[in-house]
Amino acid sequence: MSRATIPARERLIFAMDVPEAGAARRLADTLDDAVAFYKIGLELFTSGGAFELIDWMTGRGKRVFLDLKFFDVPATVAAAVRNLRGRGVTFTTVHGNQAIMEAAAEAAAGEVGILAVTVLTSLDRGDLDDLGFQCDVGELVLSRARRALAAGCAGVISSGLEAKALRAGVDDRLIVVTPGIRPVENRPADDQKRVVDVAQAFANGADYIVVGRPIRDAADPRAAAEAIQATIAGIFPNR
Repeated sequence: MSRATIPARERLIFAMDVPEAGAARRLADTLDDAVAFYKIGLELFTSGGAFELIDWMTGRGKRVFLDLKFFDVPATVAAAVRNLRGRGVTFTTVHGNQAIMEAAAEAAAGEVGILAVTVLTSLDRGDLDDLGFQCDVGELVLSRARRALAAGCAGVISSGLEAKALRAGVDDRLIVVTPGIRPVENRPADDQKRVVDVAQAFANGADYIVVGRPIRDAADPRAAAEAIQATIAGIFPNR
């Protein structure tokens, strides 16, 4: 999908982080038209019935982002991505080097958008040191984004903290999907470290935001989603 034609209500991707498909369906029913785009991650995928759930969601006109972060030899990643074609999956994620990203993008054949993970929003400078990355976080994100575009990926997963640098330093065709969306003040402690709020993410150049716990754990999940959608509508009033 072109960056310029993204409908405003599809810019919110809800992370469906629940333990099983029945809970996912119940929550989707609760959210109803407040959410048009869902992310299915490892927990839900490995609980069983994930493809039936994807069929159910796409049958209701929802978009699906399958976030499995493929990381294996290129041929295996390519085979896994190829199996997603024809499933109605809009995006999926890959980790890894140039060969892995190229294999995934080629296997997707333009049907599934490949998003390359840059630096997880749950990692900070100390975590990168532990992993052996002796470079600035922003430099690493830019390097991986440039390589993703060269490999044929549709976009990247990036913190909103680096989105502005991506827009300035990488081709504007690149889709930027930003997780780790939290209220900046008085947010509860969790495993997300490099976070921004909704308005800041889009001001910095994100195309989509991924929001999970602030909606899922709200007293009224649908109202929480609609509040975010209202913010997005104010930023993109004519979409």
